[in-house]
Amino acid sequence: MNWLSNIIRPRIRSLVEPKEVPDNLWHKCPSCEGMLFHRDLEESHNVCYHCNYHLRLTVKKRLALMFDEGKYENLPLPSVAHDPLKFKDRKKYADRIKESQAKTGLKEAITVAKGKIGGQPVVIAAFNFSFMGGSMGAGVGEAIVMAAEQAVKSKAAFIAIPASGGARMQEGMLSLVQMPRTIIAVEMVKEAGLPYIVLLTDPTTGGVSASFAMVGDVHLAEPGATIGFAGRRVIEETVRETLPDDFQTAEYLKEHGIVDIVVSRSELHETLSRLLNLLMGGESQSGGAKKGKKTDIAVSKSAQVKRKSSIQKEIRPDAPSSAKAVKQVEAAEKALENYRKAGASITEAPKKAASGKA
Repeated sequence: MNWLSNIIRPRIRSLVEPKEVPDNLWHKCPSCEGMLFHRDLEESHNVCYHCNYHLRLTVKKRLALMFDEGKYENLPLPSVAHDPLKFKDRKKYADRIKESQAKTGLKEAITVAKGKIGGQPVVIAAFNFSFMGGSMGAGVGEAIVMAAEQAVKSKAAFIAIPASGGARMQEGMLSLVQMPRTIIAVEMVKEAGLPYIVLLTDPTTGGVSASFAMVGDVHLAEPGATIGFAGRRVIEETVRETLPDDFQTAEYLKEHGIVDIVVSRSELHETLSRLLNLLMGGESQSGGAKKGKKTDIAVSKSAQVKRKSSIQKEIRPDAPSSAKAVKQVEAAEKALENYRKAGASITEAPKKAASGKA
């Protein structure tokens, strides 16, 4: 009877007993509610293969998708004081930081990396929405300043990839001051004659959308990304009107001239390669830029304007004349120059403010 109890019974039991199936094998698309097998979803870079809905992507996967051959180097983030206000609501701010760090394995809501796209040197600052909603505090602001300085130092293009709910309320005024700091940082990149490109992802809202995210030379956006300042409900209650169904989407902003290109993840690397080679004087190839002499990126202001204007027309031939916008930019640049002449630098401004100096 041993053969019956040792062989036959276990086989019958294995056929009858339910098998354990991992919970993460299938995902439901938030848009069409179609079922997505995890391997197929990973191969499509978290894009629904039923309706083309772009699900959120981790920073690590996004950087591997964007850089040539998926190769890049993470840059260490600058150290800042955590919880300077000793803030507490339902939970201590310091505890929230620790929880987010344990959940994501990241130090902050932003990752800075350098590498090449289309053969051109690039520094990328990418947000992680899973870390406290990608909120911008002193740590994030300092990282963007560092990334901009690194881009200038290495003569590389700077690409920002926001995915944020806005300023980090637990840091109060210290988070709000990062808005002008980050704008000044990216202006430093522009003054060096280097491209500043913004890839708007879901969501880009609040103080992030009102600062560095909207002052790029070229604005790309992922399909369906939510981009705006205040929420839809808040706006409707304020203006007492019903907003269009596609309000604050990437497609709506492209139609109204705020976004230049709405680009799918499958075409992102090629699009960035072409843009960077146009802006930095190289020639795009599917493995990188062609070898040869590149044009000097430290060109005169007039040459920069002409080059960006021609590229803008190539990106959006239907774009209206930007003479008024150019005057506004020139006025802003003049104000920034006066500010700097007054003796305030990007890195010294917070220290002077803290010490009460003008």
